[in-house]
Amino acid sequence: MAFSTALVDLQDKCACFLCFDLFKNAVTIPCGHNFCLSCICLFWKGPNDTFPCPVCQISLPQRRFYKNPQIQNLVDIIKDLQRTQRKHRKQEKCTVCQKHNQPLALFCAQDLEVLCIQCSFSEEHETHHTCPVKRAASQHRRILEGHIEPLQCKVKEAEKVLAHQHRRALELRKKFRNKNKEISVEFEQVKLFLQNEHEALVNKIHIEELVALSELKKYVGALSDHISTLEDLLRKAEAEDVQSDVTLLTCVPRTYHSLKHLRRPEPWSFRAKQYGLSLPPQYSGLDRIIKQFQIDVTFDLDTAHPQLVISKDGKSVSYGEARQGEHVRVSPRRFRLWPALLGCQGFHSGRCYWEVKVGNKPMWTLGVCQDCLPGDWSNQPSVAEGFWAIGRHSESDYVTYGPERTELLPVVPPSVIGIFLDYELGELSFYNMNDRSLLYTFSNSFTSTVWPYFCTETDSEPLKISGIVQTKGLSS
Repeated sequence: MAFSTALVDLQDKCACFLCFDLFKNAVTIPCGHNFCLSCICLFWKGPNDTFPCPVCQISLPQRRFYKNPQIQNLVDIIKDLQRTQRKHRKQEKCTVCQKHNQPLALFCAQDLEVLCIQCSFSEEHETHHTCPVKRAASQHRRILEGHIEPLQCKVKEAEKVLAHQHRRALELRKKFRNKNKEISVEFEQVKLFLQNEHEALVNKIHIEELVALSELKKYVGALSDHISTLEDLLRKAEAEDVQSDVTLLTCVPRTYHSLKHLRRPEPWSFRAKQYGLSLPPQYSGLDRIIKQFQIDVTFDLDTAHPQLVISKDGKSVSYGEARQGEHVRVSPRRFRLWPALLGCQGFHSGRCYWEVKVGNKPMWTLGVCQDCLPGDWSNQPSVAEGFWAIGRHSESDYVTYGPERTELLPVVPPSVIGIFLDYELGELSFYNMNDRSLLYTFSNSFTSTVWPYFCTETDSEPLKISGIVQTKGLSS
C-alpha cells in the first residue's frame, strides 16, 4: 500500500500541467516550469508577441525551452515501476473459478465473462456461445488494436481543445483585468468630477453668501438712516409745540414737506438658490439607450381607426369629429370600434427606443401589441394577452394594461413618454422623460412580431412621435 501511494505521488509530481499525463520529451521554460514538448509547442502555437507560462502566467519575450533529461529519466523509471506493478497484479489475480475452484478456460461471447467448464453448463450460460480463453483473447486483442488509432486521434483532438481552453482562460483573465482597469479609470473620473463639482458649488454658495451679506448691510444702513430721520422729525415736532404761533406756522410747510416725502426702505428679502448635483450625460444609462437604439417610428394608415387624422409626415395623429369612412380603404388590420392605430414597423428581434409626446391629453395609451390583436375592440381591455401598454386613465390616474393591471404614481406628470423594447430579454420599459424616471417595466417572453400601439382616445389633442435626438458627447 505504501509503495502504491508513493508511486501515485511520484506520478503526480511528473505530470504535465497541460495534458495531465506523464511527461513526453520533457522540456523546461525560462520561468522554471516543465511541460511536454508537444504540449508547450501547441500552447504557444500562433503569431504571438509574448509567450505566457500556463502555470505562473509570466509573459516570456521568446519561444524558448530546454530539454530536461533528468525528468525524462525519472519518467522512464516510473513507467518501469508501473509495468512491474501491473505484472505483479496480473500474477496475483485469481485464475480459477471462485465457485467451483476450476481453471477459467472458457469465455462467454454473449455475457463477455470468463468461465470454467462447469460454469458453462449452468442454466445461465448453457445456451450461450463459448470459446477457449486463448482464442477469445486473440480475437478481442485484434479488436482493441483497431481502436488504438481512432483513440490516438481523439486524444490529439482533446489535447488541442485543452490547449485552446487554456489560451481562452488567459485571454479571459486579460479581458477582465482590462475591464477592471476601465472601471477603475471611470470611477476615478467620477470622483474627480464630484470633487470639482463640490468645489464649484461651495464657491457659488460662498459668493452668494457674500452678496447677500453686502445687500443686508446696505439695507441695515438705509434703515438706520430712516430711523435717524424719524427721530429728527420727532424732536422738531416736540420743539415746535412750545414755539410761538407765527414761528410754528412759518415752519409748517417745511415740516409737511418732510413728512410727505418720508419713505421707509423696502423690506429686504433673501431667497437662497437651490443647488443640486447633475451628473454629465455619459453617466446616464437612459442617454445611452436613446443614442444607441432610438429608431424612426411612423403611424400605419392601414391600421388607423376611420376617425383618426394623421399628418403627412406620419408622426402626429388626432381624433377627428367628421368620419372619413368613405375615403378609407378596407384593411383587416384596421381598428374599427376603438380610436387606435399601430406603427409601420414591427419587431421580432433586437432592441429599439422611441418617444411619444402626450402633452396634456386627459387620456391616452401607448405600448406594443402582437399582430393577432383584434381590431374590433368595443373597449380597450385592461387585461389581454399579446398586449403591453401604459396609459392615462383619468386626470390624475395612470395605469398599466395587458397581462396585469397596475396603478402608477409618477412624481412628475409625464408629457413625453420614452419606450424601450428589448425583444430577446423580453422587457418593455416606459420612461417619464420630464424627470427621466422609470414608470414601469413589463417582463415577458415575446413569441411573435410586436408592433408599436397608440390610442388617442376621443379628445382633439394629438399624439406626436418625437424625432430622433442627436445626443452629443456620449460614449456608446
